[in-house]
Amino acid sequence: MNDLLVLNSALVALAENKKYNSVKDILHTMNPSDVAEILDEIPTHTLPILFRLLSQDQAAETFSEMSPDRQQMLIEALTDTELKEVVNELCADDAADLVDDMPANVVKRILRQADPDMRRMINELLKYQEDTAGSIMTPEYVRLRPFMTVDESIVSIRRNGLDKETINDCYITDTMGRLIGTVSIRTIIVSDGNARIEEIMEQNVISIEAREDQEDAAHIFDKYNLMALPVVDGENHLVGIITVDDVLEVMKKEATEDMEIMAAMRPSDQPYIKTPVTDLYKNRVPWLLLLMISATVTGFIITSFEDALSAYVVLTAYIPMLMDTGGNSGSQASVSVIRALSLKELEPSDLPRVIWKEIRVAVLCGLTLACVNFVKLMLFDRLSVLVAAAICCTLLATVFVAKITGCTLPLLAQKLGFDPAVMASPFITTIVDALSLLIYFQFAQLFLGI
Repeated sequence: MNDLLVLNSALVALAENKKYNSVKDILHTMNPSDVAEILDEIPTHTLPILFRLLSQDQAAETFSEMSPDRQQMLIEALTDTELKEVVNELCADDAADLVDDMPANVVKRILRQADPDMRRMINELLKYQEDTAGSIMTPEYVRLRPFMTVDESIVSIRRNGLDKETINDCYITDTMGRLIGTVSIRTIIVSDGNARIEEIMEQNVISIEAREDQEDAAHIFDKYNLMALPVVDGENHLVGIITVDDVLEVMKKEATEDMEIMAAMRPSDQPYIKTPVTDLYKNRVPWLLLLMISATVTGFIITSFEDALSAYVVLTAYIPMLMDTGGNSGSQASVSVIRALSLKELEPSDLPRVIWKEIRVAVLCGLTLACVNFVKLMLFDRLSVLVAAAICCTLLATVFVAKITGCTLPLLAQKLGFDPAVMASPFITTIVDALSLLIYFQFAQLFLGI
């Protein structure tokens, strides 16, 4: 990162001194992703200067890696001719993402400069709802016919493959456009030139329907170790492919979204440094208000048992320990279940098995904590046996209830169609805090008669 900052400063200095050939030589040795990172940080007035020094192919790849706000700045700075060259060099899925992120006036200008084929592909991709497999696919793939020979296929790939997203996997369709097979470029190259594609193709094709969730596509990539996945419509017509780079973006986005939801925040699409304070405020404050209001339940419970606490003031000192242990226990269970749900290791129908597993874990954890705590209360805190028993029994029961609650709520949320990540640490902790207090005072009444 420090090296990139130094390079950033050097490029800006060279550009301001009009040493454009030196800047061009440096940029041409760099990966488009690194160039995009530099362009995202340089002063605004230097942005179009450096971008114009890129080669046509490098410019398109760099542009697709830039942040949306920098893309918009650049679009406004480029001439129509320059914009036309960039847009028509983009992959169709990157062009569709660009149009989806830009304001209406910028979108109109982009579409005006796109050639008819690119416009058609963009409009085709935009008809799919966000977060579906169709929204992240590209219609740029190599299509072959089953009756073609290997030699004919190689000629076709050389003629049509240059502008495709990938040629590593080629897709075979029938006369109606239905997907009937796939073949790798490796298989084509090592096969006899007179062999027909239908003889060497793989007929058991793994595919995904365009309107399925993009997370399902990510799971298919992970399960079958794919580099590309064909996307079909409801009648098995091939409409596009998803490549591994698009899936990595999905996985990063979904992981970030789950982390933010689990931390009681609304998901954000922008990097943290570039997110305005007002947006961070709006993302966080609704959850904080909800949790604050729900936490008043614990205050109400404590108020209801003021007489018990006044009789045994020592009980007050152990409320934080019991609530924290309960919250931590519930969080452990909920995070484990949420992760298993996201990896498709669990379904809502597995609830009985999950509860039975967590019951056994809860008993083992609860007994261990209760026994260790009882020794500590007797030897170091020097409490009476009955007070120590009330605290330790509460600890055992709290861990039990917390783990059952923590494993149950995410599965129920999934069953009801909600994001299981909502049922993570803050939400579980709030519920368990109230339950642990109720359990505590019940045991206090049982053992101490208050």
